Amino acid sequence: MEIWDRTHECMPRPEIEQLQLERLQATVNRVYKNVTCYRNKFNALGIDPEALGSLAALQHLPFTTKEDLRLNYPYGMFAVPLREVVRIHSSSGTTGKPTVVGYTKNDIKMWSNLVARFLTAAGVTHDDVVQITFGYGLFTGAFGLHYGAETIGASVIPMGGGNSEKQIMIMQDYKTTALVGTPSYAITLADRMEKMGIDPKSLSLKVGLFGGEPWSEAMRREIEQRLGLSATDNYGLSEIIGPGVAGECQFKCGMHIFEDAFYPEIIDPDSGAVLPPGSTGELVLTTLNKEAFPMLRYRTRDITRLDYSPCACGRTHVRMQKTRGRSDDMLIIRGVNVFPSQIEEVLVAIEGCQPHYQLVIDRHGSLDTLEVQIEVTESIFFDEMKRQRAFLEQVQKKVESVIGVGISVKLVEPGTIPRHEGKAQRVIDRRQG
Repeated sequence: MEIWDRTHECMPRPEIEQLQLERLQATVNRVYKNVTCYRNKFNALGIDPEALGSLAALQHLPFTTKEDLRLNYPYGMFAVPLREVVRIHSSSGTTGKPTVVGYTKNDIKMWSNLVARFLTAAGVTHDDVVQITFGYGLFTGAFGLHYGAETIGASVIPMGGGNSEKQIMIMQDYKTTALVGTPSYAITLADRMEKMGIDPKSLSLKVGLFGGEPWSEAMRREIEQRLGLSATDNYGLSEIIGPGVAGECQFKCGMHIFEDAFYPEIIDPDSGAVLPPGSTGELVLTTLNKEAFPMLRYRTRDITRLDYSPCACGRTHVRMQKTRGRSDDMLIIRGVNVFPSQIEEVLVAIEGCQPHYQLVIDRHGSLDTLEVQIEVTESIFFDEMKRQRAFLEQVQKKVESVIGVGISVKLVEPGTIPRHEGKAQRVIDRRQG
C-alpha cells in the first residue's frame, strides 16, 4: 500500500508530539508578533507566548472563531505582508462578510502535499485520470484537489461544477478513473446515468473522493454500488487550509488527521472544555506550519470523535470519525438535539427511499414541527394507499426511534426535491425568531 510521505505519516507518537510542540511554540510566537487580534487576546488574558511549555498548555489559549475572521476582514488575520501572499481564497459569505484566507508560496506547496497524502491513501496514483466536479473559484475545494493530484503526477480534468450530461460524456470519453466532488452530486450523477441508460460498469471509474458536506455510511454504500467505485471521505475547511486536513485510507475506518500540520482537540461545544480522548464533541484545530494565515484553536463547529488506536495501513496519525453534523447546524426540535445526518442514515437504509430528502421545520403556536420529505421510488409513490401508508409509518417509526422526537413524513415523487450541483440544501427552517 502506497504512502505519500512515510516520514511524517508513520512517525512514532512521541516524535509526532515533539514536532507538534516545536511547531506550536514557533506559531504562537509568530502570531503574537504579527497578528494584532492574537496579540490583543493574549494581552487581555495575561498570556506570555514564550511560556508555552507543553501541548496540554494549549487549552489555556483563547479560541479563534469565524466572528474573529469577520471582524478582521479582509486581511487582518494575515501573519505576513500581502506581497508574500500568492493566493487568496474565501468562503461564500452567505451569512455576512466572507472569511478571507491567504497562502504563501510555501503554503501552496505544503497544501498540495497534504492533499497528495489523502489522494494516495485512497488509492490514486500517477496513472489516474482525475475529474474534478467542484466549482472553481474562491472556494478552496477544486484548487486543493487539483494541485494535490498534479503533485502526484495524475492527469487532471478541471471540469468544474454542473452540466451533468457533459460530466458523464467526459467520464466516458476521457476514461476518468477518479471522481472528485460532493457526495450529493455523486448521487445526482448516478441518477442522470440511470436516466441516460448508461451502465457504470462501462466507465473506467475506480475511486471517488468526496467531501464538502457530511454523509453517512449508507450513502457511501449507495454511491459505491451505483457508480462502481471505492468512495472515500476527506475533510478540510477554508479557514484551516481547505481540503487536506484529513482523509481516509483504503481501510475506511476514519480520516487520518495530518498531525504534523494540525493539532486537533475535541471540546464540549457549550462549555468549551477539552474532552478526554474518545469523546464526541466539537473539533478544534490549530495550524502548526502555515505562514500566511495561521489559526490558533479554531472552532470548526464540526461534531466528531478522535480515534488514537493503530490503523492497519501503518499511518500513525489520529483518525477522526465522519462528522455527525455541525454544532451550529444542529436542530433543536422541542428541546431535543437533532442532526440531519442521523435522519439520513435511517432513510438511506430503507429500501424504496431515494437519497434525496429535505427537513422542513416550522412552528405552530408554540410547538416546533419537523416534516421529513423524502423521494421514493415510483413503485412506492404510485402504490395502493394502504401499502403506501404502511411504508410511511415504517419510515416515521424508524426515524423517531433514532432522533427521539415526533415527526411527520411526506412521500414525494422522484425528481421533486431540487438538485444542487454543490452542497445539497437539506434543511428549510421556517421558524421565525
